[in-house]
Amino acid sequence: MRKRLLIIPIVLGLAAAVFFTLPSVLDRRMNSVESPAPYPAGHSATRLHNTLFIADLHDDALLWERDLLKRYSYGHSDLPRMLDGRVGLQVFSTVTKSPRGLNYESNGADSDTITLLAMAQRWPRATWSSLLQRALYQAEKLHEAASGSEGRLVQIKTRKDLLDFLQAWNKDPQRVATLLATEGLHPLEGRLENLDRLYDAGFRMAGLTHFFDNEVGGSAHGLNKGGLTPFGRQVITRLEEKSMLIDLAHASRPLMDDVLAMATRPLLVSHGGVEGTCPGTRNLSDRHIRAIAATGGVIGIGYWDTAVCATSVAAIVKAIRYSADLVGIEHVALGSDFNGTIHAPFDVTGLAQLTEGLLGAGFSRDDIAAIMGGNVQRLLLASLPTH
Repeated sequence: MRKRLLIIPIVLGLAAAVFFTLPSVLDRRMNSVESPAPYPAGHSATRLHNTLFIADLHDDALLWERDLLKRYSYGHSDLPRMLDGRVGLQVFSTVTKSPRGLNYESNGADSDTITLLAMAQRWPRATWSSLLQRALYQAEKLHEAASGSEGRLVQIKTRKDLLDFLQAWNKDPQRVATLLATEGLHPLEGRLENLDRLYDAGFRMAGLTHFFDNEVGGSAHGLNKGGLTPFGRQVITRLEEKSMLIDLAHASRPLMDDVLAMATRPLLVSHGGVEGTCPGTRNLSDRHIRAIAATGGVIGIGYWDTAVCATSVAAIVKAIRYSADLVGIEHVALGSDFNGTIHAPFDVTGLAQLTEGLLGAGFSRDDIAAIMGGNVQRLLLASLPTH
């Protein structure tokens, strides 16, 4: 009996060790690359790349228990690697719920895998049962990283913040601006006043849905795939009043149509693909590409196979070329989905290969500067709150 009692804490200890190390194992396995660094590029491409201001519209690094300020040998990005890749601005999104059996076609909202991840990563107890608290906790992680970065990671909340950052960046590009986004508005938990809490925490971009339908409207991957709910219409009005950018990534087509009919400000898709080069449930039709561009918005092209139908620079460039030919260079941007459980052709240090791919596809230097970051810079300067 005594031996059995001694074995129990050992077994429990081993179980706990497995549970608490599982997130790191998943991070390494699910945020992978086609080939490891370094990622060589030709002399002309490298020289051009080193003059660019690069902006990316979607990174899920805040979901994982990594320190943004430290360099890692796994995952897709961290501050040291972003600086190596010449990134000037990165949008970080907060992931707060993900259904079991995740797929691109049909997911219910009645299950969640982030709860166990939050527990295993020792997030605060409040995050175990509240989607709002999960968003706020990830926002605080970004704030703490910026505060501890000695000015190398700068959180942007207003147009003036961005203008001041750009002035500093032009003198010394060894710094990265960050913008905070939420992947889906289920953290509102059905309460409009929670949008004010997200805004006060620094959120300036709002994805409406993720992989399931929520109180705001239908997901491209949900069960009903509907449009805006009455609550969703209130949310769109409040987002515009607060000068928060509206992100249509993961939105159902009826939801996109409803938002397009209401919106008075530029819209964007932070990360995804286009049907013209890669048919798929969430990839944009020509009609929606044109409609989003007509608002003055941008389309962020993703790097993974479901977005561009291959894991390659050539596939990313093909989607960029198609979109640019359809609506103009000024409406195309980068939307990597780094650290969003994707298999990418490179980590963030490999962005010069994308510059090389764009050069090889016949884009001019000015076109490349716009696609790689200039278009996002213009959109934010036109859309962020003034104060």
